[in-house]
Amino acid sequence: MTTIFDQERLLFEPKIPNNNAIKIIFCFPNNYNVGITSLGYQTVWASFASRSDVNVSRLFTDINEPLPKKSEILGFSFSWELDYVNIFDILDTLNIPLQTSERNDDHPLVFGGGPTLTSNPEPFADFFDVILLGDGEDLINSFLEAYKVIRNESRAVKLSYLATIPGIYIPSLYEITYYDNDGEIKSIKAIEESIPSSIEKQIYRGDSLSTSTVVTEKAVWENIYMVEVVRSCPEMCRFCLVSYLNLPFRIADLNTSLIPNIEKGLKVTNRIGLLGPSITQHPEFGNLLNYLNQPKYDDIRVSIASVRANTVTEKLAKLLSSRKTKSITIAVESGSPKIRKNINKKLDNDEIISAAINAKIGGLKNLKLYGMVGLPGENEEDIEQTISMLDSIQKAAQGLKITFGCSTFVPKAHTPFQWLGVNKLSQKRLKFLEKVLGKRRIEFRPESYNWSIIQALISRGDRRLSKLFKLTRSYGNSLGSYKRAFKELKGEIPPLEYYAHNNWKTDQVLPWAHLKGPLSHASLLKQYNETKF
Repeated sequence: MTTIFDQERLLFEPKIPNNNAIKIIFCFPNNYNVGITSLGYQTVWASFASRSDVNVSRLFTDINEPLPKKSEILGFSFSWELDYVNIFDILDTLNIPLQTSERNDDHPLVFGGGPTLTSNPEPFADFFDVILLGDGEDLINSFLEAYKVIRNESRAVKLSYLATIPGIYIPSLYEITYYDNDGEIKSIKAIEESIPSSIEKQIYRGDSLSTSTVVTEKAVWENIYMVEVVRSCPEMCRFCLVSYLNLPFRIADLNTSLIPNIEKGLKVTNRIGLLGPSITQHPEFGNLLNYLNQPKYDDIRVSIASVRANTVTEKLAKLLSSRKTKSITIAVESGSPKIRKNINKKLDNDEIISAAINAKIGGLKNLKLYGMVGLPGENEEDIEQTISMLDSIQKAAQGLKITFGCSTFVPKAHTPFQWLGVNKLSQKRLKFLEKVLGKRRIEFRPESYNWSIIQALISRGDRRLSKLFKLTRSYGNSLGSYKRAFKELKGEIPPLEYYAHNNWKTDQVLPWAHLKGPLSHASLLKQYNETKF
């Protein structure tokens, strides 16, 4: 019987596991078509499958490979916050207790990694035995080699040893104290002297970044071969987790990495996706365009991630248009120069208008713009300036379809705006934009304000939220369900207002204070203090 896995085209050679291989179940807590589109999941799975001392089985919410009767390690690639509900369901299905405190030597070690956990794992700390902080390229192998040393030891010995490995965080070995049950954090301390007082995110510094290890028509982006061009972003907009958490800005070498990897991918598909938060700022991006512009590649389709406005040239637009791409995406955040200065967005309206004109001349049909409401210092005049900016773009590039996607500012750990809460006026401003832009030929795509509140709750949460998550699991994923759970837990945890809306003091202990990102507290505070509220 043919399965969805049989339709995959692999770009690496899996090893045959030896008789004593470590049995691992590696999960993506969502459907296969979503999970297999994740470059991070693909990369880690290939790292496991490329080792003969590992026997790995993949598991998604809708399908899985044959699973071992008893695994030693159960792993999750955790990319989207609300997927925690699916993680709970998978643990239940595999008869593994939700909380680490309820597991024993008969249960596998449950580990997690990915952007959600690397940013702030604390809301989920009670559910993971092991959390891998940072880039997986080297960290996965460090984890496996360390595990092999203590493979036959007790769970307690395993966790204590793994805690000594850089980038490996064992939440159960850290004690969190609070001034009150519903108050601020008082201290975060390791419970043993041998355990490091802080854990540092691991940074991969190689010349070659991630590329697809599998191509399939069943992915969300059908038959796409993904190539990571850059990691992080040199612009460092103060709200941006992708930029700050992934510092320093790194590039894939054009000649030893990008071109060879693209050629490798084109052997199995004619669709290439160039990924990264700021790919056009690769110092040799022009040469990459020249390479892709060769006549021999006339039949390929090229998709690119969001780009900076001042890098949208007529040449880029013509290449994308000739390679079956109809749109280009630019994150503008706001039409207000004041707000863009506040958030360190080095961009002006003339550059955005020029990008739109170049996109149209180059043959593109759509321009997708991304903005935010609720950014620090914002008022109604700034919203009006965003509308004026969109009017100017539409007038300058008539015939180009304009789409404006807009979200609510959500504070993220390890960024200069981590101390800020969600602006309660954001919902009103989203509705105002929807009303005004609905009268224009601009497609407005607002992101749910309620989802932004839940996102902020998780982004700034601490371990006390484990009680909340277990309650809301039976209530559903609506904001009303979370509010109901907060009401039931009144006095046991801080209110929703504390996590989602309050501005925190810059000297209070943050939930992730013991987890070190690329920049120090002092560096982030300096940038925070440069913001005009």
